Amino acid sequence: MNTDIQFRPATQDDALCLSVLAMQVFLDTYATTGIRPAIAKEVLHAFSVSAFTDLLARDGTFTHVAERDGNLLAFSQIGLETRQELVGATHPAELDRLYVQEPFTHMGLGSQLLRVAEATAVQHGADVMWLTPWVHNVRALQFYARLGYVDVGGTSFFMEGEAHENRVLCKRL
Repeated sequence: MNTDIQFRPATQDDALCLSVLAMQVFLDTYATTGIRPAIAKEVLHAFSVSAFTDLLARDGTFTHVAERDGNLLAFSQIGLETRQELVGATHPAELDRLYVQEPFTHMGLGSQLLRVAEATAVQHGADVMWLTPWVHNVRALQFYARLGYVDVGGTSFFMEGEAHENRVLCKRL
């Protein structure tokens, strides 16, 4: 891994770049057949600058970034005490996002940000980390399996009334 990459908590000043980075990674991952209205609406709503400004101010939500020379390369976002019916935990934490810009994949950024997210969750009392990756995101499913996450079942993500199958993965911390 490059030693000139810094990992740090995100600040409100990062909202603009987090917004654009999230849009790019989401579209690269999920818009594999092009852009249609449902995806466009989801991206503009979920990844707006104001959405990130709100997330960065939310209690119990922690976002960390990987940055080099003032440029954001990747980020992780967790939410504490976020429940999922298939995950048995006293104090769960959800890995809501782990996004790495494509040119910076396979550099260890995702693994490092996941370790930071897990450590942050443990520091705040979480006993399990869980997430719901898309069933067709094979690279993500393999990544999490390598790092000890277990598939405990399926769920759906709804976008503009469309159901998209996701897997529920979890790991005891």
